[in-house]
Amino acid sequence: MAEFPKTHWIWIPGVEETVRDEARIVYFRREFEAEKGHTRKIRISADTRYKLYINGQFAQFGPARGDQRIWYYDEVDLTPFLRDGRNVIAVEVLRYAVAYGSGNFGMFRTATPGLYVEEPGGSLTADETWKCRERKNYRILREAEGFSPLMYLEECGGDAEVKNWKLPEFDDSGWKTAFAYNVLELKPASCPADLHRRPIPFLKLEKRRLAGVVPKYDAETADKWEQFLNGGRSVEIPAGTRTEVELNAGELTCGYLSLRMQRGAGACVKMLLSEGYVQDGKSMNGVGLLKGDRLDWVNGHLHGHTDVYHADGYGTEDCEEVYEQYWFRTFRFIRLEIETAEEPLVLTGFDYLETGYPLEAKASVETSDETMTGIWEISLRSLKRCMQETYVDCPFYEQLQYAMDSRSEILYTYMVSGDDRLARQCMDDFRRSQREDGMINCCHPNYGPNVIPGFAIYYILMVYDHMMFFGDQKLVRKHLPCIDGILGYFDEHLDERGLVGKTGGHISERYWSFVDWAIPWGKSVGMPPAGYCGPLTMESLLYIMGLQHAAKLCEYVGRESTAKEYRRRAELVQEAVNAHCRDSEGVYLDGPGVQEYSQHCQMFAVLTETAEEREWKRLLRDTLEDTEKYAQYTVSTAFYLFRALEKAGMYERTEKLWDLWREMLGKHLTTCVENATDERSDCHAWGAVILYELTAVTLGVGPAEPGFERIRIAPVPGYLDWAKGTAATKWGMVSVEWKKREDGSLEVEYEVPEGMEDKVEVGG
Repeated sequence: MAEFPKTHWIWIPGVEETVRDEARIVYFRREFEAEKGHTRKIRISADTRYKLYINGQFAQFGPARGDQRIWYYDEVDLTPFLRDGRNVIAVEVLRYAVAYGSGNFGMFRTATPGLYVEEPGGSLTADETWKCRERKNYRILREAEGFSPLMYLEECGGDAEVKNWKLPEFDDSGWKTAFAYNVLELKPASCPADLHRRPIPFLKLEKRRLAGVVPKYDAETADKWEQFLNGGRSVEIPAGTRTEVELNAGELTCGYLSLRMQRGAGACVKMLLSEGYVQDGKSMNGVGLLKGDRLDWVNGHLHGHTDVYHADGYGTEDCEEVYEQYWFRTFRFIRLEIETAEEPLVLTGFDYLETGYPLEAKASVETSDETMTGIWEISLRSLKRCMQETYVDCPFYEQLQYAMDSRSEILYTYMVSGDDRLARQCMDDFRRSQREDGMINCCHPNYGPNVIPGFAIYYILMVYDHMMFFGDQKLVRKHLPCIDGILGYFDEHLDERGLVGKTGGHISERYWSFVDWAIPWGKSVGMPPAGYCGPLTMESLLYIMGLQHAAKLCEYVGRESTAKEYRRRAELVQEAVNAHCRDSEGVYLDGPGVQEYSQHCQMFAVLTETAEEREWKRLLRDTLEDTEKYAQYTVSTAFYLFRALEKAGMYERTEKLWDLWREMLGKHLTTCVENATDERSDCHAWGAVILYELTAVTLGVGPAEPGFERIRIAPVPGYLDWAKGTAATKWGMVSVEWKKREDGSLEVEYEVPEGMEDKVEVGG
């Protein structure tokens, strides 16, 4: 019988994948000889997830998130971890169940579980020389009944049989020999074997300590735990007792937690991770938790996700028992609940490795409004927490990449850092998600479908933004076929009036017509109730916006005839909207013939110039002043309300809008809330709008031509008296300082990167 070439992919033999609904972790080891300082590099990937250790040290995790069309590998330098003589490479692979609802929504998995390791020209390539063992006493818990997109909570236990398994001295003679796939069992042209190099940098791993103990304990108890957190002493929990302590990280953060312990056989440790203190009762719209002062431990309690660990009791001074969750956690507060059995449990250490995209934020701005400083700080922290291997909506609840959220977050990234690497990957993610009908999966990577037709337009805006900031014609050409398909989808759904017909509806329908989390739209889950009756005006306005921006993209790469076609199509839909979606006073309705109104339709009518310029100020003024008639924006669409006010020459009206963020500071938030209705998540970076407002608008720095070939410096003062700071461009940092003269005009000074002095357009 012929033997076929092997693939460098291995798995544990005898573990059937017939159990569709259970995740499992498999340990892999390979001992090898090495010389300290001698360069050794490997390529590594896994289905679904790996954590790599060299001689017991945590070296890396991955791979970057792929999907059904692309799988990534990482190149890891082992050199810093090597020692002379015997070494060991140890890998923990988390394999999610194939069933959609039984694994992390953002992590794809294939029909073939495995670990891939290749050392070009070396001996560490994965084959039958590797040893493996399935982790015992481990199961994944749902974080909530029903919608559980993370699927990463754990109930697990220690196992003395594998203590020190990540070290060279461990005896793995009782472990199984790995099974190596051949090219027929894992075809090289299919995922996960068809590997591509990681397109983004590795996420950071920085050692951190928790800030302290919540001030609800007596002095002696507080001092004991404070010393423990600072590494100065251990804490002993007596046998047969129950102990509870609440700890503060100081800010909402993301990291890999590590709890070290000795003795304590049979002890149960529950670790609750929380964004903040909540109160009894319902939120302002009757949905979700009542959230006020996040530090109010007197009247509130911690709410969050809980992991459970059962101590084996093998921990000693020479070999501690360690509990580390497999997936990173998001937390601001931690409650440890410890119940011991017949022997005391000694806690010897508790800290974490902070993780996240290595964003280098260079921009900073000061203004005459001192409250802007605090808002900038919580906004920048929100952006950092929502940049992981993809842009994520909220790191605590979903960790999913949505097109609407990501478009704003990408712009914020450009303005504070000039880094487009995660943005490029994001655009590619959405491009690859395109469906047969032309629509894209508007939350991707996502192992299942999640289509919000309007969100596809925000993907088009991402590509347009990249054109303006970086000027990559090859990238634009790559994305235009997908953009054509999206616009074709909307074109096919035009009704006899020329409006975009009903494309979706309630979240329970095939496609979801989400617009915003406006309070009057709570029962319809973010869809204007007009959607129950028929088409939404917002979807026609978004289609117009997509056509307008796609026309500019086509012009940029020489597709003049398509650009002309898209502009004409936009004009026709504008005519239809003005004919069928306005009342007798010229105010835009949420749906044709439906007497319901929103701020959203007015501001997008302004942004797309569907409304005549002479009407802009009236439409926006009325929406700001009549909060009963018009459904109001929430955090998710704040960016677009600010854009409409800027366009209409009403930017001074933003002074009151910032009250929403000032209230966040008043509630002691360290990041921006998801929305102001139920404040479900305490960290959602679409709310980091100030990162764009102060740099691109207040300082006035932006691209005057595609590719930033000319720099626009046109400060918009609004209600401010002065401002100074820096904004990022692909050429480097731009500094601007201005102040108002007595006559209201501006005195502006600026400095641009070397070589760009003659490519500046000054306005304002």
